This record gives sequence, C-alpha cells and structure tokens, in this order.
Amino acid sequence: MSAIGPSSQNKAALLNGAAIPGHIAIIMDGNGRWAQQQGRLRAWGHSKGATAVDEITEECARLGVKRLTLYAFSSENWKRPKREVDELMKLLKRYLVDKRDRILKNRIRLRAVGRIEELPEPVLKELRKSIGLSAQNTGMILTLALNYGGRTEILDAARRFADDVARGLRRPDELTEELLSAYMYDPGMEPPDLLVRTGGEKRISNFLLWHISYTELYVTPTLWPEFDREELHMAILDYSRRERRFGGIR
Repeated sequence: MSAIGPSSQNKAALLNGAAIPGHIAIIMDGNGRWAQQQGRLRAWGHSKGATAVDEITEECARLGVKRLTLYAFSSENWKRPKREVDELMKLLKRYLVDKRDRILKNRIRLRAVGRIEELPEPVLKELRKSIGLSAQNTGMILTLALNYGGRTEILDAARRFADDVARGLRRPDELTEELLSAYMYDPGMEPPDLLVRTGGEKRISNFLLWHISYTELYVTPTLWPEFDREELHMAILDYSRRERRFGGIR
C-alpha cells in the first residue's frame, strides 16, 4: 500500500501503455495539516484542496477514467468544530455553483452518495441542480461522497430491503450479494479498481466498505492540496504493475 518513489523520467510519458483504472476512488486527506504547515487556518487548506479536485478531475477525464469517486465529507466530519464545518459547507456550495459550467463543458456526469438529504438546504439545492443538469452527459462520472459512511450505507441498504420484505415485495430468502448491492446509494456503481489515500494515513476511514473488497490500495504521504497530475500518474503506474487475481491464482 505504499507509494513508489519519485522518478527522473517523464511520468506522463511512462503512462503510455499503462493500464488505466476504470474507477478511481480517492480519500482526500491532509487539507488541514497542509494549511497548518503554511501557518494558515484549516479553511485555507480546504480551499486549496478544491483546486486539486479540479486538476485531478480533468486529468482523470482526459486519461479515460470512467468513474472518479471523491470522499468529500464523511458522516463523522460533523464532529469537527462548527466553524470548520460551516466553512466546508460554504466551500461545497461555491464549488457546485462555480464549477457547474466546467462540469457541463467536460461532459461530466455528477452524482452523490451518502445521506445527502441531511446536508444544509442551500447546498442540497445546488447539488441537485448540478446533478440534474449533468444527467444526460456522456463523459466520466464524478461521484461526491457527502455525509457518507460505509457502515451507514450498508445499514441503510439493509433497512430498505427489510422495508420491502415488510411490504411483501421481497422474501428474506431472496437476499444475495447482488440483490443487496441494488439497495446501496448508487446501485450502478462498479467497485473501484484503485483507491488512493493522500496524507500518509494507512486506513480506510469508513469509505466504500461494501465496494472495495478487491480494490487495489495506494497510499502516498503527499497532502491533498499538493496531489497533482504527476502524483496521479504515479498512482496509476503503481496500479498498472500489479497482478489482480481476485482470490484466484495464475
């Protein structure tokens, strides 16, 4: 799960012939630490992190990645100081408004997973607007995990299935992995091929627990505001060198 070291060669050129993951998921960690290293408030780091989102989203689309899922706000993040949470919500709303034209221009389809109905109404309004306007786009799917928790997603799916059983629409003995997947927040979400975590911490942090059973993990010490195209290329190169067996042998 460790990142490979820097290379003096042109990393973009090295991507020629590399296996590009169909679905990349990213835990964007390190905004606050980056800001503190600069002697600034944590909100400054979150703002700079939004710039990194732009660069990585456009590069993934250019490379032919079919889906990019970003852990933008976890259900545990509400525990942070109110001032920081308020700043994060303002930043999210501003991002949804300011980047809407860019998303549409790049034919990106915006989606969201999580208990999004619990987001502040101004944020939810802009989120739903962007999702609706981009729904017919044919390019990469950009999914924002907002007020999201992996355990909560599985719990909510189980509750929805149980509700259908109670209404006579399903039988308990019908339940399979495939059927339970249909009750997740985004039933059409393919498992990530590559999960990137910035900031150096080696944990999953309750992200996409149902989906990542065979996902390749890549951890880099680079803090999210400094995660750029070259860092993304390094992650893809590392992924490309791996042998995926899904429990089997060669």
